[in-house]
Amino acid sequence: MRERDRNRANSVRRTASARADRERVNARARATQRRHANQRHDRRAERQRDNRRYDRRDTRRDYRNDHRRNTHQDYRYDRREARRDHRRWNRNSWRRNSRYNWSRYRSHNRSVFRIGSYYSPYRGYRYRRLNIGFRMDNLFFGSRYWINDPWRYRLPDVYGPYRWVRYYDDVILVDTYSGEVVDVIHDFFY
Repeated sequence: MRERDRNRANSVRRTASARADRERVNARARATQRRHANQRHDRRAERQRDNRRYDRRDTRRDYRNDHRRNTHQDYRYDRREARRDHRRWNRNSWRRNSRYNWSRYRSHNRSVFRIGSYYSPYRGYRYRRLNIGFRMDNLFFGSRYWINDPWRYRLPDVYGPYRWVRYYDDVILVDTYSGEVVDVIHDFFY
């Protein structure tokens, strides 16, 4: 019997020590998990702090550089757009359209085409008859010479870099980027 008691006592001790070992292992595992969770939280907090710092830096850098970069890109885009528009202007198609029959409209509405004197941007500059392809100085197509309402004179609306401009008694369609004359109507005004 004693031996049985001893075996029983040994098995109880073994189960108790196994339980204690398991609890120790579990406690270590929980401690490790807590430590990892804290480290994860710390790393996450650090990353957020760093991201905020980098975001601020990037924002400042973007603010400083965007103005320069975008201006240059817009300029290049506008130049490309100007070339594209120049190729699209067809001076013959609008002249065949009866909506833009300005000569018949002028014969019935002479007062509309009688607008004041033309003042040249340069003193002593005299009239020269211009043709398509001629390049003008930008003073000749400044805002004071623009025809803001081309429909009033039965001229087609223009797009992109083009502008209808008064040049003495003529009307000229000018590419405002290059100064090139794209279309001309001679003796338009009285």
